[in-house]
Amino acid sequence: MIDVQELATRLERAAAGRTAIGKLSDEFPDLDLPTAYRVQEELCAAAGALAGWKLGVTSRAKQAQVGVTEPVYGFLAAAHALEPGRPLDTSRHIQPRCEPEIVFLLGRDLSGPQVTASDVLTASSGVAAGIEVLDSRYVDYDFTMADVVADNTSAARYVVGDPVSPAGVDLRLVGVVLEKNGAVAATASGAAVLGHPAAAVAWLVRRLAERDAGLRAGDVVLSGGLTAAVPVAPGDVVTVSIDRLGSIELGCT
Repeated sequence: MIDVQELATRLERAAAGRTAIGKLSDEFPDLDLPTAYRVQEELCAAAGALAGWKLGVTSRAKQAQVGVTEPVYGFLAAAHALEPGRPLDTSRHIQPRCEPEIVFLLGRDLSGPQVTASDVLTASSGVAAGIEVLDSRYVDYDFTMADVVADNTSAARYVVGDPVSPAGVDLRLVGVVLEKNGAVAATASGAAVLGHPAAAVAWLVRRLAERDAGLRAGDVVLSGGLTAAVPVAPGDVVTVSIDRLGSIELGCT
């Protein structure tokens, strides 16, 4: 029998102590995704006010690489939001990395098992360029899918740019540029996220419906990393630019 509270405590201690641990599945080979989400729920209950949700493994190629057929999700703690212009204090993290995101801001509640991408766009008050800071609590980002779900999909911090209306913006086609210290680190298009970022958010809503939950007006949803994440250290500056959505910059100290 796996004690989900014990595993949540291990992850909380790793984050608080800024010390990576070995993956849980080494000790608990029976750790599966349903159990991992229960560990995540324990972390969520202890995280205080929530700001929304995030998606991971939204690339079809990445899913094939790691042997899964759908994304995973985690929660966003309100305390982990970064104000635009505020630097990331890397000393508070173990092994931070940054990736570009298309962010949805919910204008009204959205729930149910039949929600579509069109429903997501209609319910969204805005979309924005964002940067997610990942910080795995496992040594060298070495984990199984169950491990990473238990670890709240490596969530750490996030910063969101100024939102724009989604009306008239084809999010599949917007170009994305990730820069680190002025040099292009990666490029992508919005279609890198399940073919359409709103489709990823719709998938999340349908999964939350299985828990009798959903999105709430005011929620922030990170729809999934558009490129590979880049490691950051003091002195680094990361910039994400997305066509029609604008740019957001994050300095690191």
